[in-house]
Amino acid sequence: MVTKWKDGLPIYMQLRDLMADAIIKGSLCEGDSLPSVRAVAVDMKINPLTASKAYQGLVKEGLVEKRRGIGMFVMEGARARLLKSERTRFIDEEWPSIVSRIKSLDIDAIELLKLENKKNRNKS
Repeated sequence: MVTKWKDGLPIYMQLRDLMADAIIKGSLCEGDSLPSVRAVAVDMKINPLTASKAYQGLVKEGLVEKRRGIGMFVMEGARARLLKSERTRFIDEEWPSIVSRIKSLDIDAIELLKLENKKNRNKS
């Protein structure tokens, strides 16, 4: 699975974010093993050291544990910790600009939520 890397953000951070997103979405569940560093490097056409750095970031965050000779595994509670930290980051970093954009476009927040709910009902 080759991905398009964004300029301005180191690849290891983008890979970390991809793995974290997989944990949040449930593609990687607690107790699951992560693909090997070598497999990720080949799959994503990146340097193995880059993949290793991304994995080490996940270990430092307490999301993944390294089992010597076996591999890397998603730790118990990783999804809950990620959700908590990502919600906080969203509220602190992303939400203010979204609110600002809503206000600048003079969009009624209640109407916006109603439209979103209607869209979701139509998908079901």
